[in-house]
Amino acid sequence: MPPVYINAIATFLPNAPVSNEQMESVLGVINGAPSRARAIVLRNNRITSRYYAIGADGQPTHNNAELTIEAVNRLIEQAGVSKSAIDVLSCGTSTPDQLLPSHASMVHGLWKNKPMELNSASGICTSGMNALKYAYMAIATGSAKRAVSTGSERVSSWLRADKFNNESKRLVALEQNPIIAFEKDFLRWMLSDGAAAILLSNQPNEHRTSLAIHWVEGISYAHELETCMYAGATKVDGKLLPWSDASPEKWLGQSMFAIKQDIKLLESYIIPKGVQSIQEVLRKHQLAADEIDHFLPHISSYFFKDRLVEAFSVAGIDIPEAKWFINLDKIGNVGSASSYIQLEELFNTKPLKKGEKILLSVPESGRFSYVYALLEVT
Repeated sequence: MPPVYINAIATFLPNAPVSNEQMESVLGVINGAPSRARAIVLRNNRITSRYYAIGADGQPTHNNAELTIEAVNRLIEQAGVSKSAIDVLSCGTSTPDQLLPSHASMVHGLWKNKPMELNSASGICTSGMNALKYAYMAIATGSAKRAVSTGSERVSSWLRADKFNNESKRLVALEQNPIIAFEKDFLRWMLSDGAAAILLSNQPNEHRTSLAIHWVEGISYAHELETCMYAGATKVDGKLLPWSDASPEKWLGQSMFAIKQDIKLLESYIIPKGVQSIQEVLRKHQLAADEIDHFLPHISSYFFKDRLVEAFSVAGIDIPEAKWFINLDKIGNVGSASSYIQLEELFNTKPLKKGEKILLSVPESGRFSYVYALLEVT
């Protein structure tokens, strides 16, 4: 199979960065009471700024497809290629603008390009990596010469207070404490908006750095672990009740479409399965940890970075912290776009040497999936 190269990476982060102090004024206050979870969550995740595709008035400035096409247009301009030269558009996101049609179709519609092959990767954080793998395989099998893969999120509108007010009012009517469950409020202070795009080709750049893709490998543990992060459903006795099987009254009364995370499951499994998965991948591809020059783990919180460092040490995975590159604190958790945004900053702003190896590591807690990619500077 022909080699595959990453020749350009571009990002689009909407509007001005939002500080920790500004978050609640943008997202809104539920039932008139400031969140009890906010200070605790922000202290642990150590994020200091993030981006929202909504204005101070709560109105949207971009939808997900618009964020994505902004990144794609920047990519094409940066790479100096014609958009008509792209054969495949592969898009990953957790937060499409609608159930149907696919996110990639909506992006293609905005791009006004040409008839082309599309792929939409669903899921949570790993959807961006799965989109990358599809684009990589399209070129590696010889069915395409150039492809664009994207990762994007527009989650801020999902986090607005008005999405939870009906549930709060229902709790008041039932004479219960109108505080939204931590599993929902937790994520309001974790997530960001943004998009990024990668240009893949069967030829490297002639006069500047490219990244050769050696492999992209995914592992799921859904066969043994229950759902941890979800939206559009409620969880009962470990099983999900989908929105389509619930009454419309429950959609609003239980904030059914809110993104939720089972914190106990997250803390129990995200690190152990992360260690298990990276051991399996390194063993399968006969890659020694000390061969990795740059390690780019997608993490949702620096709380997990500290635990991952410790778990790696116990497992004998020798990747010194000096090799880790993370920009979570200033960008926020952009889900499926996070690994792209990390790689873009490393690729476009840091001195890279030919032959250096870069390992991308992307977990998602949906039902505990992990995707890794090995790149080499050429």
